[in-house]
Amino acid sequence: MLALGLAACGEAKTDHGTLANAEAAQTARAEESGNIVCARAGSNDFARVCTVDREQRDEGLVLTLRYPDGAFHRLLVTKDGRGVIAADGAEKAVVTILDKESIEVALGGDRYRLPATVRGSPKPAS
Repeated sequence: MLALGLAACGEAKTDHGTLANAEAAQTARAEESGNIVCARAGSNDFARVCTVDREQRDEGLVLTLRYPDGAFHRLLVTKDGRGVIAADGAEKAVVTILDKESIEVALGGDRYRLPATVRGSPKPAS
C-alpha cells in the first residue's frame, strides 16, 4: 500500500519514508514466498517469479529452479567452494558473485539470482 500525504492545495506529496518501508515489506513478502529473481534467455528483465524446490539426494542438495510456465533447470550445490553446478551435466552453469549474500547463475541462457554465503576469494571453475 502506498501512503501519500495531501497538501492543502490538493497536490499529492509522497512520504518517502513510508514508501521505502512499504517497498521493503513487499520485498520481504516476495522473499518469504520462496520466489527468486530470474530472467529468461535473451532478456535483461529480471523478475521475482521463479521458484526453488530443494531435494536432498545421494550426490547432495539439488535445487530445481522453475519458471511459472514450467520450464526448469537443476543445480547441484557443491562443497568445494564453487557454489553450484548443473545437476545433469548437459550444460555448464556459470556462477557470478554479485555480493557477499548473492550469486547469479547462468544456465542455458537463463539467469537466476540466488541467496548465497560468499566466503573469501572465489575458487576457479573446473
